[in-house]
Amino acid sequence: MLINCKRALFKVSGEALMGNKSFGHDFETLQTIAEDIKEVVNLGVQVCVVVGGGNIYRGIDAAVLGMERAAADYMGMLATVINALALQNTMEKTGIYTRVQSAIPMTTICEPFIRRRAIRHMQKGRVVIFAAGIGNPFFTTDSAAVLRAIEMNCDILFKGTNVDGVYDSDPKKNKDAKKFAELNYTEALRDNLKVMDMAAIAVARENNLPIKVFSIKKPGNFAQVLQDKGEFTIIKGN
Repeated sequence: MLINCKRALFKVSGEALMGNKSFGHDFETLQTIAEDIKEVVNLGVQVCVVVGGGNIYRGIDAAVLGMERAAADYMGMLATVINALALQNTMEKTGIYTRVQSAIPMTTICEPFIRRRAIRHMQKGRVVIFAAGIGNPFFTTDSAAVLRAIEMNCDILFKGTNVDGVYDSDPKKNKDAKKFAELNYTEALRDNLKVMDMAAIAVARENNLPIKVFSIKKPGNFAQVLQDKGEFTIIKGN
């Protein structure tokens, strides 16, 4: 089958790595995510990943409790590095060559973020995992995902979540919640649908970066959604 996607960014939330746990990593979930990425790589698509840190530490929550926001966000960035290393280790056990690049240099354990090097890794068939957000406080990993996708010249951004798309309200709380098959960026911003933070959506709109939102919980779903199969919501157009 012809795949109309040469390069894609996969955004994985820290919460997704917990599985059914309340903290940390569920290693069966890590294995499933690794296998999903491997399936897409085997389709001939170059893949990069941005991982969140909410399973370990959420800077914005600590800021609410009184910690200085910048310091709290830096701690959250370090949590994403832990997650990136966990995902890298799991992926390499499945036979995928990977590189972790951190926006905060820590050369003992991973590479610093260098755009041209990251692109070269993907051209060689390696999966690049971006850690530490964009290296600055006050930006979410959703914003980091959009920015890295644009920098890497990705055709599309995939956001794996706990539900199978974007709804007008929380489907876990409202059984009558309406799911959207397609949205434009303006609708997502206007209706505050919480797909991503507003800054991320605004940058995606400015750069015409399509976003597909799908459930990460179903094994094999990444490859299915890549091929326009299964359940998802696509955000594109003004």
